[in-house]
Amino acid sequence: MTELRTLKVALLGCGNVGAQVARILIDDADALAARTGARLELAGIAVRTIDAPRDVELPRELFTTDADTLVKDADLVIELMGGIEPARSLILAAIENGACVVTGNKALLAQDGPTLYEAADKAGVQLSYEAAVAGAIPILRPIRDSLSGDHITRVLGIVNGTTNFILDQMDTTGAQFEDALAEAQRLGYAEADPTADVGGLDAAAKAAILASLSFHTRFDLENVHCEGITGVSAADIAAAKDAGFVIKLLAIAEKLTAADGSEGVSVRVHPTLLPREHPLAAVHGAFNAVFIEAENAGELMFYGQGAGGTPTASAVLGDLVSAARRIVLGGPAQTETTIGQVPALPIDAVNTSYYIGLDVADQPGVLAKIAQLFAEHGVSIEIMRQTIHRDADSKVESAELRIVTHRATEAALAATVQAVKGLDVINSVTSVLRVEGV
Repeated sequence: MTELRTLKVALLGCGNVGAQVARILIDDADALAARTGARLELAGIAVRTIDAPRDVELPRELFTTDADTLVKDADLVIELMGGIEPARSLILAAIENGACVVTGNKALLAQDGPTLYEAADKAGVQLSYEAAVAGAIPILRPIRDSLSGDHITRVLGIVNGTTNFILDQMDTTGAQFEDALAEAQRLGYAEADPTADVGGLDAAAKAAILASLSFHTRFDLENVHCEGITGVSAADIAAAKDAGFVIKLLAIAEKLTAADGSEGVSVRVHPTLLPREHPLAAVHGAFNAVFIEAENAGELMFYGQGAGGTPTASAVLGDLVSAARRIVLGGPAQTETTIGQVPALPIDAVNTSYYIGLDVADQPGVLAKIAQLFAEHGVSIEIMRQTIHRDADSKVESAELRIVTHRATEAALAATVQAVKGLDVINSVTSVLRVEGV
């Protein structure tokens, strides 16, 4: 029997995902060797603090604080440190030394991915990042490889488990945002500082990666319109449910034609109303899903666990085995399929339906005034629902209006809302959300 060669693997970072990756490399060494054609030897784990508590018990001699030296001697480098530096410098050093790199660093890829891609192309090594989007779900490889002969027109994704859990709790239990967030933190779905999740920043980084692969153009965070879920109220959730919708935080990338006739891609993250019969509406808890529309393949959906140490480690190991096979068999590395520069369109170019919540005076003629103003701005109303509220102390009555429009441009909707605010019968505009899937 031919003796298998050994490939040295350097692991940078040993958090929840890194610890599981290390465990699998050790426990499943024989199985991985059989699939790869080489033994994958975990040469070391670079960490900030060697004696920090970890959920997985690993040999102490594997740990080091000298990441630079560890990277120099590796055939394969797994970067799971997160953040921009020193992750960026270590990845570039690994590439320069001829190592293939696997990373789950969505923030770095969204901010400075082109530098890494170009370095990997120049060095002829593989840079893989399946774990950067949607955890265990194999989505990047199908977009890059399986759909490479098709034309993707639109991607809708629930790519942040924390926000999906929060919105799902609000929808299924009637909880307020703060209570649903507290429950997410108690269960470990949300960090003590949840800003990156609830502010939409995590999803925006993933949206940039999905858009780049789907439309063969490099998009970064500056190209992504981003809104979080902190403004979504229990009243919004209840009103959406009453109208047959569910609210999800979606990452959306789609081809559009702007008003001036130019074509481009809109990349955006924002709370969105979806009809309850849409496949993404049935994604509950902290799960993720990505819904793809392509010219020939039609509609596809990828669903699974979007976070967690073990599920995400599965994506990391898939990339690692792929890169190791390439080293064993030889041949060119898989490279980015960027071939053009499709412009990123601003949010004003989006044409969709909208949901508007209004607090208005309960008096004759209010509905007519609002409807007329919408018509003057070219925005057609599809659904209008009214709920009366009476203040027992002051005897003042007000009405809550929930409006769903037909498709309109972002610019027309913004002008309409601005005009509505000027009506003397409007107490406040309580919410403006976009609607997809209708």
